[in-house]
Amino acid sequence: MLHQKSPHVLCVTQRLRNSELIDPSFQWHGPKGKIVSENSTAQVTSTGSLIFQNFEEAMSGVYTCFLEYKPTVEEIVKNLQLKYLVYAYREPHYYYQFTARYHAAPCNSIYNISFEKKLLQILSKLVLDLSCEISLLKSECHRVKMQRAGLQNELFFTFSVSSLDTEKGPKPCTDHNCESSKRLSKAKNLIERFFNQQVEVLGRRSDPLPEIYYIEGTLQMVWINRCFPGYGMNVLKHPKCPECCVICSPGSYNPRDGIHCLQCNSSLVYGAKACV
Repeated sequence: MLHQKSPHVLCVTQRLRNSELIDPSFQWHGPKGKIVSENSTAQVTSTGSLIFQNFEEAMSGVYTCFLEYKPTVEEIVKNLQLKYLVYAYREPHYYYQFTARYHAAPCNSIYNISFEKKLLQILSKLVLDLSCEISLLKSECHRVKMQRAGLQNELFFTFSVSSLDTEKGPKPCTDHNCESSKRLSKAKNLIERFFNQQVEVLGRRSDPLPEIYYIEGTLQMVWINRCFPGYGMNVLKHPKCPECCVICSPGSYNPRDGIHCLQCNSSLVYGAKACV
């Protein structure tokens, strides 16, 4: 996990783990050469395990452990070499995408544009304290032929709500509710409640409907996964973590916030964001 402490990477096989080793000697080599115990980011324990204290992208790669030991005092020294491929990974940076329709003013009307701005301001204010942001993805006005109601103008809105890094939000967040998924879930509930309230308010009106109003039942929502550039999901390559965004291996890259590492034979590093 990126920027986290790793589990112990063992320098013994499963069989040797339960055996007695006489005078064991461990040596680890990583992508940048020999690993010494004094290293602050990668440390070797007294029993030969490798631990990463704060895993960075550049630490991804091949790690090899060389073990020397005697099975018994009388026997000669035996050698064992173990290789690990270590990948950085991070949680998906997913977001919710909403679509909603409004009865609108004529499609060339300035009222539609000012209404759109006002709606986005209200939605943004709703999720501000949760360190989430609203982005307008698409806004279109169309003339729609209604059953038994002739033609009417409708605004088709598509917008997303995504979580910001908590340190970038308006309020520093320190408790367990800072998790991106929890904040996004709360934001989703607030947005759904906001649209339901519009229906309730319209239902209580006795005077004619306003020119622009939300059309009941048109709010739709989908959950969209995305990985940061340089990361991707691959259930075949990483079956134990199918929903993790794992750093792209050499020979692949991800330039955008999609979910796949694309093939690129000339990319020779982990986490490539371009094919050069």
